[in-house]
Amino acid sequence: MNAPADFNIRHDWTVEEIVGVHNLPLLDLIAQANAVHRRYHDVNDVQKAALLSIKTGGCPEDCSYCPQSAHHREVKLDRVDLLSTDEVLAAARTAKDAGADRFCMGAAWRSAPRDKRFDAVVDMVRGVRELGMEACVTLGMIDDGQAKRLVEAGLTAYNHNLDTGPEFYGDIITTRTYQDRLDTLKAVRGAGLEMCCGGIIGMGESVRDRAGMLQVLASFDPHPESVPINTLVPVEGTPLAQRQKVEPLDLVRMIATTRIVTPRARVRLSAGRSFLTQEAQILCLVAGANSIFYGEKLLTTGNACVNEDDALFSALAPR
Repeated sequence: MNAPADFNIRHDWTVEEIVGVHNLPLLDLIAQANAVHRRYHDVNDVQKAALLSIKTGGCPEDCSYCPQSAHHREVKLDRVDLLSTDEVLAAARTAKDAGADRFCMGAAWRSAPRDKRFDAVVDMVRGVRELGMEACVTLGMIDDGQAKRLVEAGLTAYNHNLDTGPEFYGDIITTRTYQDRLDTLKAVRGAGLEMCCGGIIGMGESVRDRAGMLQVLASFDPHPESVPINTLVPVEGTPLAQRQKVEPLDLVRMIATTRIVTPRARVRLSAGRSFLTQEAQILCLVAGANSIFYGEKLLTTGNACVNEDDALFSALAPR
C-alpha cells in the first residue's frame, strides 16, 4: 500500500489504511513522512520542551506502565505533595535559560481537584505564561469549568494521552475507561485549548493497536496540535517491568506514521529517548518528529542528559 500522494488533511482514516502506511518499506515510509513534514513544517524547527512533576505518586489509577500508581506498592518512589508556585516557576526559569520555550507540568491525580490545589496550579500556569513560555499541564480528568479557568490563566495546551488503541486499552488500565479520556478531551476542545494527546508503544500492543490509537487521534477535527509518542520505560515494581525495550526502528515507523496521519501536529519524541543513539534520534526527526523533552528527568523516569542534547542540537546546526 502507498501513502496518499497529496498529503491532504484527513479525518476518515481507517485502521487498515494506517497499518498499511506503517508497514510500508522503511525507506519509502520515511521519505513520504519527510515530504509531509516539509509541506507543513519548517524541518529545522525542533522545539525544546521541559516537563516537571508538580505532584508525585499516590495516584489511584492502575495504569500498568506508571510508577506513580498507588497500586504498584513495590515501586521505589518518593511521594511529593504539590510543589509550591515559587518552586515550579524557579524550575520554569531554569528550563527557559536552557533553551526550552514550552513548560509542561504533570500531577499524579485521577481528576484535577476542586480546591486550593487547583487554584495553585492556575497560579503556576499564569506565572509560566508571564515568563513568555508556552504552558501545558496534565492533571488527569477535568470538567468544563476547570478547563475554562485554565484558559483564563493563559494555558496553551492540555495533555491527556490515550495511551494506546481502544481494543488494547483494557489490558493496561481498568480504573478509567477510554470514554473517560475522550470526555476530558472534549472538555479541552470545548474550552478552546490546544490538545496534546498521544500514547506509548512497547507495552505489548500490536501494530494494529498502535494504528487504532492514531485512527482515534486522526478522527478529531481539528487534529491534536501536539502528539507525544512515548516508548515504554520499564520500571521495577510495575506490571510491565519485564517488557523488552522498543527497537529504535519500530519507534521511527511510529513517528513517521504519526506524521503522515496528523500532518500539522507537533510530533513529540518523548519518554524512552534516553535509550536512543544520536543517530536514531536524528532519524526520528527526519521521519517527522519536531519536538523533544529537554532535561534529565521526565516526571519520574530518566531522560537524555543535557550535554547529550546539546551535542544533538549541535549536530543539527549548519556547518
